[in-house]
Amino acid sequence: MKLQKRNNTYHLRKRVPARFQSVESRASFYVSLKTDSETLAQQKAAALWNEQVELWEARLAGDDVEVSRRHASAQAIALSRGFRYLHAADVADLPRREVLARIDAIPDHEGTPDKAVAAAVLGSVPAPVITVSHALELYWTLAKDKTLGKSEDQLRRWKNPRKKAIQNFLDVVGDKPLAEITGDDMLDFREWWYDGLETRGLTANSANKDFTHLGDVLKTVNRMKRLNLALPLSGLAFREGEAKKRPPFSRLWIEEHLLRPGALTGLNDEARAILLAMINTGLRPSELAGLTPEEIRLDANTPHIALAPHGRQLKTKSSRRTIPLLGVSLEAMRAHPDGFARYRGSSASLSATINKYLRDNDLLETPEHSLYGLRHSFEDRMLAARIDERIRRDLMGHSLRRERYGDGGSLEMLSALLVPVSL
Repeated sequence: MKLQKRNNTYHLRKRVPARFQSVESRASFYVSLKTDSETLAQQKAAALWNEQVELWEARLAGDDVEVSRRHASAQAIALSRGFRYLHAADVADLPRREVLARIDAIPDHEGTPDKAVAAAVLGSVPAPVITVSHALELYWTLAKDKTLGKSEDQLRRWKNPRKKAIQNFLDVVGDKPLAEITGDDMLDFREWWYDGLETRGLTANSANKDFTHLGDVLKTVNRMKRLNLALPLSGLAFREGEAKKRPPFSRLWIEEHLLRPGALTGLNDEARAILLAMINTGLRPSELAGLTPEEIRLDANTPHIALAPHGRQLKTKSSRRTIPLLGVSLEAMRAHPDGFARYRGSSASLSATINKYLRDNDLLETPEHSLYGLRHSFEDRMLAARIDERIRRDLMGHSLRRERYGDGGSLEMLSALLVPVSL
């Protein structure tokens, strides 16, 4: 066993025995002992090493579940005796009177201390080693309350950015146990993102989302598994510039370019219909992609879409709404009365497909325009027609920011108001 002193603190370095190297990624075990006293460091090193060997033995036997069970049991026993569970090295750091109080709490049976209580209050039960990749596996179960009501597509889109954030961290830092993640590791990750802002055209918003998703996974596992780790996850975010505004398409551009005969023939039928349906409804691409037959009411006196959470979550509570169908949007929906099967289960490629087509065929009004500009165009046309703010917000699925009174107008009234707005 080798003690090293760096920055006035002792560290333990010891070669991992060959029999444990299948469960330990490093050739040597290295950890801070958090003391500048050589005598105390030797005491802590012996306890820490024995604890680690016991953990490796269990992992080698494929007994991760047993390790977790034993650790949870030790936490409960310590709590029942009035103590917070601490690992042996941390117990050794406590004031003498607190250590003695823990020892006094160990029951004695005919001269033999209770081993389970002793292990719990003195911290000799090893914690399960949870690596970053393992934390992501645990997270899906621990955060299941966040997935209630999500469709398969929504669940995939919810999972993907978390998978991406974890994979980025693994690529930069490696698959470390959570307990061994340091402030330097996080700064390395932040530096990698900073280089990307300058050299790979990445954005501060993308970086900050990665930090948020990474933090969500690690904090959730830390809390729900009661690991009591001080994870260095704060102070990473980059300051974001002013949010980039997505410009609306002008009415003239839509009429002369997007609705020009033959302009959209190169798009697949469903993508083309979704684009046309957006023009006079302002619906989000994902909302149209997820429509079920029950939401498409073409036989009503006033044809409309009744957006509701059928088999999926809506973006917000106010996203549940009824939108009249007129003009090119009504024609598009009549051609697809059952919705859009091609994109219902996976809307991720929809915007990319349409935007690429518009870009390749010079159908974007400016380089800053995108498909989403049709939603903004619908709102601008309603504003120009002096449609009341309450109605505009209802149709766009925006919150009202005040108490919502009444139904907001009949479907027939909404349809009449939208006649001069529609194309």
